[in-house]
Amino acid sequence: MKLIVGLGNPGRAYAKHRHNIGFFVIDEISGRANIAVTKKAFGAKIGQGKLSSVPVLFAKPQTFMNLSGTAVSPLLGYYRCYLKDLIVIHDDIDLAVGRIKIGFGSGHGGHNGIRSIIEELGSPDFYRIRIGVGRPPEGVDSADYVLHPFPKEERKQVEDVIRRAATAVEYLIEKGLQFAQQKYH
Repeated sequence: MKLIVGLGNPGRAYAKHRHNIGFFVIDEISGRANIAVTKKAFGAKIGQGKLSSVPVLFAKPQTFMNLSGTAVSPLLGYYRCYLKDLIVIHDDIDLAVGRIKIGFGSGHGGHNGIRSIIEELGSPDFYRIRIGVGRPPEGVDSADYVLHPFPKEERKQVEDVIRRAATAVEYLIEKGLQFAQQKYH
């Protein structure tokens, strides 16, 4: 089974923020697969089914970003998934809005949700789909920046990258890392 985790912050106050782009991608891909991500377990909203013919578990941690690992770790254990079965989708301020980078392993790059997952799992060896949300303007703190919605002029681009990121997850599962990277880098 593949565990596909979109990172974000729970609650209406955060619903449209840049930091929640991982949630947006989970909503897109689970909608395509007709899998409801509504069951609550291990500090996350989850939904189980198949993507193509591959069993998947979609998850949206409800622990707030900085504690994402406390939801991901027990999900991996309970559903008997290996690290190589974990795909985490998250925002990245080092990528321009609309860009996608797909990789395996490496550090947290300053992202507190990824830091939490690495700390809880004891390893950085899982897949990541990083989605660009752009750099904050001069003088704006990055934490404040990601906790704001995308401006109106970026929304079309964001809708497009959400669709492309959902397709990237499908390619990663069906055709592997190299194919997905070639298609989206």
